[in-house]
Parts: sequence; C-alpha cells; structure tokens
Amino acid sequence: MSAKPAERQRLYVYNGGFLNPRLRRILTLAGYDLRLGAPVGPDDAVAVWGQSPTAPRGEAVAALTGRPVVRIEDAFLRSIRTGREGAPPGGLLIDRSGVHFDPAQASDLERLLATHPLDDTALLNRARVAMARMQAAHLSKYSAFDLTLAAPEPGYVLLIDQTRGDASIRASGATAATMREMFFAARDDHPGARIVIRTHPETDAGARPGHFGPEDANGAMGPVELSSAAISPWRMLEGAVSVYTLSSQMGFEAILAGHRPQVFGQPFYAGWGLSEDRHPLPRRHRKLTRAQLFAAAMILYPTWYDPARDRLCTLEERLDQTEAEVRAFREDRRGHLAVGVRAWKRGRMQEMFGGERPVRFAPARARPGAVAGQARAEGRGLLVWGDTPAPADAPHVLRIEDGFLRSRGLGAALVPPLSLVTDDQGLPSDPRTPSRFEALVAAGPPPGGEERAERLVARIVAGAFSKYNLPAPALPPLPDDSRPRILVPGQVEDDASLRQGAGPVATNRALLAEVRALNPGALILWKPHPDVAAGLRPGAIDWAEARTWADVEVPQGDPAPVLGHVDRVWTMTSTLGFEALLRGVPVTCLGAPFYAGWGLTTDLWPPPGRRRARPTLAALAHACLIGAPRYFDPVSRRPCPPEVILDRLEHNELPHAGTGLRLLSKAQGWFAGQAWLWRQGRVQRL
Repeated sequence: MSAKPAERQRLYVYNGGFLNPRLRRILTLAGYDLRLGAPVGPDDAVAVWGQSPTAPRGEAVAALTGRPVVRIEDAFLRSIRTGREGAPPGGLLIDRSGVHFDPAQASDLERLLATHPLDDTALLNRARVAMARMQAAHLSKYSAFDLTLAAPEPGYVLLIDQTRGDASIRASGATAATMREMFFAARDDHPGARIVIRTHPETDAGARPGHFGPEDANGAMGPVELSSAAISPWRMLEGAVSVYTLSSQMGFEAILAGHRPQVFGQPFYAGWGLSEDRHPLPRRHRKLTRAQLFAAAMILYPTWYDPARDRLCTLEERLDQTEAEVRAFREDRRGHLAVGVRAWKRGRMQEMFGGERPVRFAPARARPGAVAGQARAEGRGLLVWGDTPAPADAPHVLRIEDGFLRSRGLGAALVPPLSLVTDDQGLPSDPRTPSRFEALVAAGPPPGGEERAERLVARIVAGAFSKYNLPAPALPPLPDDSRPRILVPGQVEDDASLRQGAGPVATNRALLAEVRALNPGALILWKPHPDVAAGLRPGAIDWAEARTWADVEVPQGDPAPVLGHVDRVWTMTSTLGFEALLRGVPVTCLGAPFYAGWGLTTDLWPPPGRRRARPTLAALAHACLIGAPRYFDPVSRRPCPPEVILDRLEHNELPHAGTGLRLLSKAQGWFAGQAWLWRQGRVQRL
C-alpha cells in the first residue's frame, strides 16, 4: 500500500490579495491550504503579506489564538512588470521566522546566511552561473527594461531611490530624511562627482511617489541627474564608480555586479562583509562571498514556480521561463505589423507575438510604402515572414521563419508551429547577408548556456525528436556489407534555403548525381522531402529515375531515426544535416546552410567568409535551439523555453489542430493528388 499523502497545512488569511490565483496556486503546491475564518487546529497558522497595512489583522488573530505567523513576500526575481500592473509572481518568499527586510527579528533568510554551511561546491557553482545569467539577460525583480536605452556616461555616483512609505525603509528605522542624508553623504564622499539618482519602477509608472523628483535635478542639492527605471540596472551598475542605497534590492544586485555599496538601512544583504554599512547590525558578523549570499537568497530561500508546467521548480528553471517571457516582451512591446503571413498561420502568430499589442496584418496586395507608413504611424515594427520583401524605409524589421523544433506534423499539413526563429538582421537560412543568428554563434553561449544545450541535445537524441516529429518509417532491409552508407535528403526546390544558399548543385537530381559521382562505392539512401512526395512543392524525382544514382528509397516518415543506420549525410542545405550533427553523424554540405562554415561540417561549397568562429557542437546547438527561436506552449498558452516543448512532445500533450485547419489541410491534400489539375495550371497552391 502507498503511504497516505501528508495533509497540507492550513493557513488562515485576512487579506484580499491572497485570493490571487497565482499566489494561491504557489502556496498550494508548497503544501499549504488557504482558509478564511479563525484557526482551530493545533497545526494551523496565520499568513500575512510581509508588513503590509493589512498584516496587523492577521498578527492580532495569531496573538489571540496562539498560532504562528507565516509571512509571504514576492521573490527577488518576480515578473516583467510590477504587481500593481497586474503581473503575477514567479515565486514567493515564505518565511516562518520574520520578514527578510526587517532586522528587528531574524528571518529564515538571515538564519540561512548566518548558520548554513554554504560550502557545497555544486551549490556555489549554480550560484555563480545563475548570477551571470541574470546579468547577461538583464533580469531583475522587475524586468520591463528597454535595452535600446543607454546608461549615462560612465563615471557617476549612483544613488538608488525607493518609494515613499516602503516597508523596508520603515523596518530599517529610516525616514525620508535618511534618503536626503544619503544624498549629502554621497556628495561629501565624492566632491565634484556627477550624481545619478535611479528612480523606482513604480515611481516611473506613476503608481507611487519616490523621494527625489525633477524639482531636485537643479535645486538646492546641486546638479543631479534622474535616470529612468526603464534602463537596465546592470547597465547602470556597470557605469557607476560607487553605489549608495538604503534598502533597495538593487543594492543586492550591486554586490552581485562587483560593487561594495554604501548601505544606509539594514537590508538582508548588509552585514556579511560585502557592503559598507552606515548602521550595522551587531549580530551579523559572518563573512560571506557573493556566491554564498546569492545561493542563500536566490536558491535556498525562495519558492519558485513554473507557470507552463504548473509546478514548483528550481531557480534555473525559473530563469529559463523568465528569459522566454522577457524576450517576448522586449521584441513585442512596440507591437507588429505583419507582412507575408498566410491566413492559416495568423492565429498562432497572434498568440506568439501579440502579448503586448495585438498583431496587425498587412493586406496581401498592400503597397510597400503604405505598409511602412502605417507601421510608423502606429509606432510598430514590421514582422516579415521569411524573405518576403520589406520596404526599404521600413521601421524596425523582425524576420521570422520556422524553428528547428517546429511541431508534431508538417507545415504543409497546416500544423501550427511551436517555435519560430526571429532575426532583426537577416535570416539563418540566408547566407548572403549577416544575421543575428550568426552573431549568436560568433559570440558564444551565455553563462551556463553550453551545459544547458548539452542537456537539451541529450534529450533530443534520447527521445528521437526532430523538426517535425513524424512517425518513424519502416526501413527496407539494408545490405549487410562494408559499403559506407550515405543518407541523401531531398529538398523543396523552390525553398528559400536553396534559393539563397545553394551552390552549383541546386536540384535533387544534381544532388543525387553529385553524391554518386563522388562516392561510387557507397550505399546511397534517398529520402524524398515529404512536401515534395505529397505533390505540394516542386522537386519530385520518380524512383525509376532516382535509382540511377541511389540504392534504397527511404519511406515517408521522420528521417531522424534513419540517422542511426547511416555513416554520413550529404545535403545541399537541409535541416536534416543539423539533426545529423546532433547525433554525431558526419555531414557534407554542397550548399551553405546555417550550420555550415563553423568547422563542424565538410563544406564542398565555400560558406561565407565571415563565419570564422569555431564553436563546439553544444555552442552551435545553443544558438539553433535556444538563442534564435522563440517557443510557444499551446497548453499554458504562453512563451516558454524549449525544455517545455520537449515535455509536450514526450508526453503527447499537444492539442490537435482546429477543425477548420484540418478541413483545409484535407482539401489541400486532395488538390495535391489531382495531377491533371496541376499539370494544366488550373489550381494555384493553397
């Protein structure tokens, strides 16, 4: 018999904020049962929100009933926008001893910092990588930053403002006068230096006043520059020569960025030998490293939540999800006017790119000048499918094409994509011009990225995942001899990757003939492209002709499992070459696909000379599978990392296409089978 599951502890609440669905869900998963009324059981407790104005209600009930108080707060990596703007939290701080910003009573976090060994090598390595990831991705408690905004000219003293009445200020025994005291101390410590005051996000949004405003910029306090909270704090910290804070979380980030901030309050990060404390706490005397401070505050203390998989998660999984959400926000916040997008794709495009402002779709016959004018008038960028021409004077252009983990099923069957590559410079499939993808490969993965890509590739190989994840074909018997086996994937002959990246060999016939000419003694396996085999796209070769050069025709189905039976892949520009690399199969390229030219393939047609980087396979995989694509989870209907997509594919959790798309796909398939219609040119491709 299985053990009876432990009952959740009842938490009684007296604050309407606890009715928030995300908050309740996290607490439920953490083992709590939120209730209204009075606690009666011996294990019941009272939950309050930090030291909010409603907290005394719960504290009074707890004192009256003799029950403990559990204090709940937002975790330090909360959301893109603030809670006042309706953004749900990505994690919680659940503290049974106190609250992290109030030094009057040691919190669970302070006890961790004071007593936990914090000496585990694996834990500290995780902390170092996560610290670097946050900095590289410009993540903070709130991450609605505009990365096009530059920080002030370096060399300034940075003073961090906070909102008036903030509980952490009161808990430190400070007032508005303390903020002014901090300013004058900064001026006295750095005579003649520029002072930049960083405003709070809620002050910028007009929700809560700060302690400094425009009236202070050239007032009695002397020349002061106010800096918007939309600038990344990591950029602000990079240009600062010194940092002054009372109790802001940005003081914690200053420590992570290598500063030794001047601290005028008593926040959780003060007193551990990493800051200059103007009002030190005598009981804090332990000396910690940055990694130890981060490990306690960001790994051991919080309760993190994964909204896509609806479960508690590690900090690393929370970072994966946050990076996906933040990327979507930053690319979509101005809104898009989409060009060249077929009608059946528009629903998924709206879901993937319309989270900030609904996507507008330009009419198919719209004049380029009118499209550019509309985008400028509405403050939008252009979202352009593939190599569809964009107006020369267009505003910001973001080109898109299918990702490398696209779907379970073909695009020709109208299966919506799970991932799309976005590129603001070019396209990975087009070697004629530089692309953001090439820049990603040249720069290398972010901290921890190569190891993450290795884990992702291992899952892809073990689970036999591919671009389209079709049923595996039943291979015909292969000769049991010593001939090298070469898989040759056919391609759609009007595909953009061939038009843009093929060399002298640019057709399926020429490909087969060239492979046979250069490998006269090999066993050649020919795999027609499924769209071509269905009659939907050009490039068909009858087997009677193909067998002039090939020995075996691979049946229709997912080609990835076939890779375990071959010694090499020869291709023009097929994505199957990349899937072969992931599985350790050598690849010879007769064109210049996105994965050629990096030292990982044999290139018979010269790739672009600008591809001089020599990444590892894992580094290339990071650019292909993590850096370049955006993923959309059709279950939670939100941006997500590729690991979530692999979960959906592995557990077959993908919803079926809608009735309309299925009917359109069947109609397309019927027309494709009527060869007499196609030969007479009576039907246009759907």
